[in-house]
Amino acid sequence: MNCTKCGNPKIIIKKEQSGQYLCKDCFIESIEKKVIKTIKKEKLLDKGDKVLVALSGGKDSVTTLEILNTFRTRRIIDICAVIIDEGIDNYRQDGIDIAVRHAERLGIEYMIFSMKENFGITLDEIMEKPNHKGSCSYCGVFRRTLINRAAREMNATKIATGHNLDDEVQAILMNYLEGNTDNLTKLGAKTESDAEEFTVKIKPLREIPEREIGLYVVAKELEVHFASCPYAQQSFRGEISEILNQLNQAHPTIKYSTLRGYDKIKKAVKNDFKKDYPKKRCEKCGEPSANRLCKACSFLEELK
Repeated sequence: MNCTKCGNPKIIIKKEQSGQYLCKDCFIESIEKKVIKTIKKEKLLDKGDKVLVALSGGKDSVTTLEILNTFRTRRIIDICAVIIDEGIDNYRQDGIDIAVRHAERLGIEYMIFSMKENFGITLDEIMEKPNHKGSCSYCGVFRRTLINRAAREMNATKIATGHNLDDEVQAILMNYLEGNTDNLTKLGAKTESDAEEFTVKIKPLREIPEREIGLYVVAKELEVHFASCPYAQQSFRGEISEILNQLNQAHPTIKYSTLRGYDKIKKAVKNDFKKDYPKKRCEKCGEPSANRLCKACSFLEELK
């Protein structure tokens, strides 16, 4: 079988959705074109933006940085990066080192924010507590808080995360199964908040399957941290991921159809279920909050 596009006999992938057989160069081009198409379709970038990339050193964030850098080299946007140290022994430091090398390779400004320095606790220490709610609950809240702080400190106009197709579909199913309509209203390629302290978030890789991102970084010979978070399989997200991957074996387009289905009803979901929260301030940190305490401070109070 030859490459569907150029005829090259050296095939590296059969695309799940289109059924195309692609060689290395055509595959790399297809990924980059699809991401750029998403950016244009969803209006994710504006000329003059300073985009903060949440850079973990993993395949998704490195791919996001690599493709957004093509806009930077054409002087359409500027880029900076934030690296979050959650405090996970024998795992996190490797990713941090790789993230730093990529930022320095491209010559972009970066900052490292530590959960220990900012909140007085690491994820490892949280998971040792008997009353914890699960790693992803805390990690997601604390990471978002630190990324937002970094965006303000670095004067970023957008925050780019490496959420891929699998991540987005998992989030759709998780929130639906949990009946969390509030979170369902917040999904999408671009997330904006009424609070000016919260920077606009964008997901350029939203339509790219995780498997293809893994192959992309290998094909481009990009250094990435491939190890999985040691807490990932303990989470509800991990269970949903396993179910989706099993379904995908018999139904190769199930992830795309789930995403497309959500996008069709997204506007109606937002109109019917979006909550207008009162504009308050967290009593502890001063961040915008619907309640007396923001979620991060609420978690810290629970954890004592």
